[in-house]
Amino acid sequence: MIAAESHFTESATRTILIVDDDRSVADTFARMLKLEGFSVATALNAEAGLELADTVRPHAIILDMRMPITNGLQFLRTIRTKPHLVDVPVAIVTGDYFLPDPIQNELKALGASLRFKPLWLEDLIALAKTMVAA
Repeated sequence: MIAAESHFTESATRTILIVDDDRSVADTFARMLKLEGFSVATALNAEAGLELADTVRPHAIILDMRMPITNGLQFLRTIRTKPHLVDVPVAIVTGDYFLPDPIQNELKALGASLRFKPLWLEDLIALAKTMVAA
């Protein structure tokens, strides 16, 4: 079963897709970004995130690393094969402080930035603004 939902604000001009299997994280990030005027789509697993990425065509993606079935790295590999998503900025936000170097290197090679949870409000907003300006 795919769990996904979208949140939109009238003044939003840039859409950010949040993919995180922790609903509280996804909802918190969405609320904070909406207050800053972003349009936000959320997915609670990578499969739903891939579907939303294809339909919503986000300006940036904030992605959890550790998710069941398809993890953040697999998600990133998949979107980088899609012409309409290949250049979308992606930030991996994870609580895993011990990602092996080969994984970190591949994330970097695929154009993703890496941030660690907890991500504070001002850091999330700065990240989102930087990503949509890219």
